[in-house]
Amino acid sequence: MDALKAISDSSLRAQMPELNIGDTVKVHCKIKEGDKERIQIFEGTIIAKRHGGINETFTVRRVAYGCGIERVFPVHSPNVAKVEVVRYGKVRRSKIYYLRDRVGKAAKVKQKIK
Repeated sequence: MDALKAISDSSLRAQMPELNIGDTVKVHCKIKEGDKERIQIFEGTIIAKRHGGINETFTVRRVAYGCGIERVFPVHSPNVAKVEVVRYGKVRRSKIYYLRDRVGKAAKVKQKIK
């Protein structure tokens, strides 16, 4: 068991901003197309965080062309190049799935002043 813990600790990402529910983030993803590799930015609101340690994931939601898109990103994945926090959100729940049912300005999250 100690060997598994040592391997998982060695693959944890050291430099990661503090991600909270309701924050608007830009996730820089590495995309492989054939033999080329590029970085694509996915910007949206964090609506959920799950697990912990090496298995930790966060779900990002955005609305593009009137269609809601959600992606789940592993925090410690090598395919996630970088995560930038654009805006800090102020919410009172750990999962804000209620945003799925809201449209327009009702789907906004209040901003936390830091």
